[in-house]
Amino acid sequence: MHRVEHVMGFPVSLRVDDEHVGADVADAVFAWLREVDARFSPFKADSEVCRLDRGEIARHAVSADLAEVLDLCEEYRVATGGAFDVRLPGRGLDPCAVVKGWSVQRAAELLRAAGAVRFVLNAGGDVVAGGGPWRVGVRHPEHADKLCTVAELTDGAIATSARYERGDHIIDGRTGRPATGLLSLSVVASSLTVADTVATAAFAMGAEGVDWAAAREGCEVFAVDTGRRVFRTEGFPVASAEARAA
Repeated sequence: MHRVEHVMGFPVSLRVDDEHVGADVADAVFAWLREVDARFSPFKADSEVCRLDRGEIARHAVSADLAEVLDLCEEYRVATGGAFDVRLPGRGLDPCAVVKGWSVQRAAELLRAAGAVRFVLNAGGDVVAGGGPWRVGVRHPEHADKLCTVAELTDGAIATSARYERGDHIIDGRTGRPATGLLSLSVVASSLTVADTVATAAFAMGAEGVDWAAAREGCEVFAVDTGRRVFRTEGFPVASAEARAA
């Protein structure tokens, strides 16, 4: 089964190789992602996030899902010394950096609960996979038609933060200015919730974010700084030459 839909502002593709998993499971996955977009988008005036930001609902009265997301946002704000912050001065509440990975990881859990074993869910380049090996290319930060590495996933996730899609959209909350020091940073972890949030938080920290991300439990890192130097942790699962050619 293979399906692609545009949700939350980017293409989401789902591939499931288990024949016993039907189209109804894919329906449930995309219904969940559309629900998340409606509830948590900072760009939809009637979303729970916007209502909270306007003071129409109190922090203690938000849904359990939004409470979980906001707790994660605060955890990473503290862990990065304020570099990662979803409440920047002059801007509304924007938890998208957490919501994306969190929601897609939840979607993967829906797949597993339905009996899916071999699958890959790709949300705008951030990937959660099961039953691998799967090979995931990491786009070169300066050449759209090239890769800078290929990761191999069995059961896990990879997320990349970079400038090439949306420019200087990641802000260092400590300065209020676009993050500097890195061109691209990818994180492999057991869940996309962790991989995506750590990648964004580390990118916001700049060059110091590489070591910070590498020190996070269960995280492996591949990064390119603005000096075009490459950093890779020992456990980052680079696909072998044989696997790449397969």
